[in-house]
Amino acid sequence: MSELALPSYWKLAQAQLMKSDRILRKIIPLHGDQGLTVTESPFVTLIRAIMAQQASRQTALTQWRCFVAHYGDQPDPAKIAILSATSLRQIGLPKRKAEYIIEVSTHFVNGHINMAHLASLDNENVIQTLCEIRGVGRWTAEMFLIFNLRRADVLPLDDAALLKAISKHYFSGEPVSRFEAREVAQAWAPWCTVATWHLWRSLNAVAVHY
Repeated sequence: MSELALPSYWKLAQAQLMKSDRILRKIIPLHGDQGLTVTESPFVTLIRAIMAQQASRQTALTQWRCFVAHYGDQPDPAKIAILSATSLRQIGLPKRKAEYIIEVSTHFVNGHINMAHLASLDNENVIQTLCEIRGVGRWTAEMFLIFNLRRADVLPLDDAALLKAISKHYFSGEPVSRFEAREVAQAWAPWCTVATWHLWRSLNAVAVHY
């Protein structure tokens, strides 16, 4: 894991979001000196996002800690690719997620995930490319865009925590649809990543990262 400075766009984005959105005007100052300051390796980002699919934050963290205890916090894709799904299930991973992690590992080993190429693509093409891998859906690819490529304008409408935060702050706790969330987020462009990060923090004392 390597420490990085805040993305170059972060402070500008915060300032513009506070001008354009009355809710973010109150939320952003609570964590105004923080942001996307940590990045994992591309491989770790993807497998951690897979662990987090349709799982609570605590469950995903527990699975990651068990994984680290056996394979280290900077696992070698080549060593994971040769494992059986049974091996990963023995450390608490569901069968399907174990299979997905092995699949992703194989793609790294075979060179099918090329970071230079991904970095050259726009957001939708990155998502399309990653979604060709079994086990990687749109949400997982969006987490990769946010936490590894550190793109400024990613809106993960399938993210339960983001929808919960929008419900809490914009709809008095009433359930919101993806359409309603998208309507709210129109005021955030081109800084949806920054708005999303601050709304996540409004629900959690500790910043999430993959």
